[in-house]
Amino acid sequence: MPPEPLTFSASNLECDLLVIGSGAGGLATAVTAAHLGLEVVVAEKAPVLGGTTAWSGGWMWIPRSPLAREAGIDESPEAPRAYLREELGEGYEPARVEMFLAQGPAMVDFFRRHTALDFVDGSRVADFHGHQPHAATGGRSVCAAPFDGRRLGRAIRLLRPPLDLHSLWGMGISAGADLGHFLKAMRSPVSFAHVGRRVARHFLDLAIHRRGMQLVNGNALVAALLKSAIDRGVTLLPSSPARRLVAREGRVAGALLDTPSGECRVWARRGVVMAAGGFPHDTRRHLALLPHVAAGTPHRSAAPLTNSGDGLRLAEAVGARVRTFDFSNAAWAPVSLVSRRDGSVGRFPHLIDRAKPGLIAVTRDGRRFVNEAGSYHDFMRALFAAVPEGEPVEAWLICDHRFQRRYGLGMSRPAPLPLSPWQRNGYLKSGTTPDALAEACGIDPAGLAATLATYNHHAAHGEDPAFGRGEIPYQRGMGDSDQTPNPCVAPIARGPFHAVKVLPGSLGTFAGLATDEHGRVLGEDATPIPGLYAAGNDMASVMAGRYPGGGITLGPAMTFGYVTAHHAAGLALAATGPSLSSSPVGERSVG
Repeated sequence: MPPEPLTFSASNLECDLLVIGSGAGGLATAVTAAHLGLEVVVAEKAPVLGGTTAWSGGWMWIPRSPLAREAGIDESPEAPRAYLREELGEGYEPARVEMFLAQGPAMVDFFRRHTALDFVDGSRVADFHGHQPHAATGGRSVCAAPFDGRRLGRAIRLLRPPLDLHSLWGMGISAGADLGHFLKAMRSPVSFAHVGRRVARHFLDLAIHRRGMQLVNGNALVAALLKSAIDRGVTLLPSSPARRLVAREGRVAGALLDTPSGECRVWARRGVVMAAGGFPHDTRRHLALLPHVAAGTPHRSAAPLTNSGDGLRLAEAVGARVRTFDFSNAAWAPVSLVSRRDGSVGRFPHLIDRAKPGLIAVTRDGRRFVNEAGSYHDFMRALFAAVPEGEPVEAWLICDHRFQRRYGLGMSRPAPLPLSPWQRNGYLKSGTTPDALAEACGIDPAGLAATLATYNHHAAHGEDPAFGRGEIPYQRGMGDSDQTPNPCVAPIARGPFHAVKVLPGSLGTFAGLATDEHGRVLGEDATPIPGLYAAGNDMASVMAGRYPGGGITLGPAMTFGYVTAHHAAGLALAATGPSLSSSPVGERSVG
C-alpha cells in the first residue's frame, strides 16, 4: 500500500516517520525509510545539518563489508564476533551485536547501490587493541568517499562546515595519503605539489562558493546523505528543535517543534526516531554520569554545542529508560582549549599527534602515565586513573622543536606555518631547556628531567619498555613510517621544547536510550514504547562503553539507522541468523 501523502500547514504537518536530529544515525534512517516508500521529516535544532558527524573523521567500523571482501579480506563471521566478546565482556548484548554484525555489510551495500554515498575501504586500518587474539590488522573499517559539494547546489548552505580547528582555512584533510602529503609538504616535491593543488582548488572554491567544495571525512558522509535525502523528497526542517513528544492512541505519534515559522505539531504515522546526538553538553547529566565532573573538573566535549541531551530528556518524559555503563559513559578524547578571535573557546581533539615519534604525555609531577600512541579513549582512561583524587585532571603533551615543525602540536601547525601566534596567546608553552618548559607549564622540573632521561635513553634505540609504544599495528599505523626502527618512538632532545595542556573531553557519549535490536526504545519494564525509536548517540552504545576500534560510533549509527527504517516501514531485513528470527518482545501502551 502506498504511503499517505504528506500534508503541511503553518501549525500542522503529517508524515510517516519523524526523525529528530541530522547526524549519521538520523540521516541514515531518513534516507533508508524514504527509499522504502515512507514520507519522512527530519527536524534539526541547529540551523545546519550534520551534527557531530560533520566534524568527524567519517570512519565506520563495519566488519566483513563488501569493500573488505573486494580488497581480498574475507574473514570468518566468528572473528569480529569473538573480538567483541573479548572487548565488551559482560556488556556484550547478543541480540544487538548480532544485528549489527549481520546488517552492517547490508547497510554498506544498500547505500552504495541506491544513494549518493560511496565508501573507501580501510584495508590497512587496524583495531585499537592488537593484543586481543581476534583483533584485525585491517578490513573492518570503511570511510565515506570524498564528495563534490557542488552536487548539493544551493542546499550546500544546509551542511555544517568542517570543524575549523581540524581544518586548514576551512579545508578538510582526509586521513591517510592526503594527510601524509600535508605533513611532508616541506620535505617532498611530490607532496608539495599535491598540497599546492589542494590549496589552490580550495581558495578557488572560497572565491566562487564561499566555502570549500572538496568534502572529505564526516563532512563528505553528511553531504552524501543530505544529497540522498533531498533526492528522495525528505522534508528538512533546520532551526526546529523538538519541545515534547506527543501521543495518540497509546503510542508516540509525533512531536511539537519550534520552527522559524512558529510552533508546529508534526504527526508521524509510523513513529518518531530520536537522533539528537546524545548528551555531550548536558551539564546536569555530566554531574550524574561523568565522575570527573562530580569531582570538580569540567568536561569539554568537541561535539557541537547544540547536542545538549534533548533526545534523552524527551524520551524519558514518555517513560523511556536511559542505559548507563560502568566502564565509561562517554567516548573520551583529550582536548586542548583554543581561544578564538571572537572570544569563544574551541576544543581541539588530539587524535593524531600523540602517536607520532618524539612526543610524551606527563602529569603535573612530570611523569608519564600512558602509551601515548594508543587510542584517545584509552589515553583519557589512563589519565583519570593517574591523577590523585582532588587534583584537576590535566596533562601536558611534550615535544621538541623538530617534532613541532614536522608534525605540529595541536593547533600549532607544522612548518611553514608560524609558531609565534600560539606562543603569544599562551596556547603553546615553550622553553629553551626542559627546566624552562617545566616552569612555564607548572610541571615538576625534577620529575620531567628524570622522565626525559629515561625515555630518551631507550628512544635512541626505538624502544619504549615502560609503555610499549609501537608494539601493535594500530599504533604503528598512526606513527611515521619514515622513522625507524619504531614509527612511534624518537628522542626528545633538540630545544627549544614545546608543550600543550590537554583536558578531559569527548567525541560523543555512550550512555543513551535503551533499545532492542530493531532500534525500538525500551521503557523501565524493558518493553518497547510503541512508535519510539532511537539512533546514533541517542541510542545506548552497542559497545557498552568500550572503544574497540575507530568508527564504533558511526558504524552502528549507520547500521541501526538502516535497521530502524526497515522496522518502521514494516519490511523484513536480510536474513540475520536463527538468533534473530524470533518475534520481538511485545510493546506496551504510552499514556
